[in-house]
Amino acid sequence: SFNTEGGRCEACQGAGLQTLDMQFLEDIIITCEACEGKRFRPEILKIQYHDKNISEVLTMTVDEALVFFQAHKRIVSKLQVLRNVGLGYLTLGQSTNTLSGGESQRLKLAQHIGESPKGKVLFIFDEPTTGLHMADVEILLATFRKLLSQGHSLIVIEHNLDLIQQADYLIDLGPEGG
Repeated sequence: SFNTEGGRCEACQGAGLQTLDMQFLEDIIITCEACEGKRFRPEILKIQYHDKNISEVLTMTVDEALVFFQAHKRIVSKLQVLRNVGLGYLTLGQSTNTLSGGESQRLKLAQHIGESPKGKVLFIFDEPTTGLHMADVEILLATFRKLLSQGHSLIVIEHNLDLIQQADYLIDLGPEGG
């Protein structure tokens, strides 16, 4: 893990980046010179699985990883949930603090879908379509339909008319909301 001692690059603490303090100017973030941004010690990077080291695996997108790990059903089942909520383009090693609000919501949604059912859940989403392409909105709507078919409930705060027209009930706070 790049989060613990032993395998991670200690120069950057496994971040792959270092911050240079510029005193009176804004700090500069640079790629770690020790590991060249790969996050791990050289001896860890020598270990390979199907001609890829851990750093190369972590730079794969979810879609690429689905193909790479196709023989491992447990891994594929987890990755497939991410693809199903429209996150197939994310890289495996991507930091969660780089995700948009909509991506974070869909990641949490994927986590819930991937877990065993624990009764009925009320989901509250705050503008989950912000920044999404229309094709991604359709994927999100399909995910919402799946949740509803499992007996869950959704409350969605949204301005996207394509999503709004799918609602069973609508509360309009306008015309000048906010």
